[in-house]
Amino acid sequence: MRDAYHEELDAIGDSLVEMARFVGSAIGRATTAMLDADLKLAENVIEGDEKVDEMQRELENNAIALLARQQPVATDLRIVVTSLRMSADLERCGDLAQHVAKVARLRFPDSAVPRDLSATILEMGQLAQRLMAKATEVLITKDVELAMQLEEDDDAMDSLHRALFNHLLDDRWNHGVETAVDVTLLGRYYERFADHAVSIARRVVFLVTGEHADEFVPEPEETA
Repeated sequence: MRDAYHEELDAIGDSLVEMARFVGSAIGRATTAMLDADLKLAENVIEGDEKVDEMQRELENNAIALLARQQPVATDLRIVVTSLRMSADLERCGDLAQHVAKVARLRFPDSAVPRDLSATILEMGQLAQRLMAKATEVLITKDVELAMQLEEDDDAMDSLHRALFNHLLDDRWNHGVETAVDVTLLGRYYERFADHAVSIARRVVFLVTGEHADEFVPEPEETA
């Protein structure tokens, strides 16, 4: 009976990993669709968000059923509750990837991003994908040290977002209000995606240690 119980717990973790891989791919494909004005790819990302929603609903149903049947305590309860919160982060990441794809669809057959900002947006998209890949690895390995690194990685996204905003405020901006709105929204979508990846990593720290990431102090390494 206990083996089946732990298999159910493991299945919840596997679902989180599947969701993380899916939304990481989605933000990458949405970025490509936007920069290349690829309508078919944009539609694919938009339609694919329903799968993320379905995965979250299934995870929530399984978690609630597990809580009702098994009434887990201590570490097991922490796993279930934290997993529910992480699934919400991942569902939101799916929404953000969809938002990027919708901008691509809205401006088709043109690209929503001016050429002089394409490199910055591409870098933001690639960084968002790398952050989610690292968050996925953290979900699999439960590596607290790796989880804490995402805070530093997110600083790079914040820097890119500031650079994008400074470009918009520059007196030399000549792409019009509509494009300015598109670029502002895109920058926000990528920044929020990165924030959710960091949130997932922080929740893993809590899952493993029982301490919130802000309070966690790694043990000093032993010297020979």
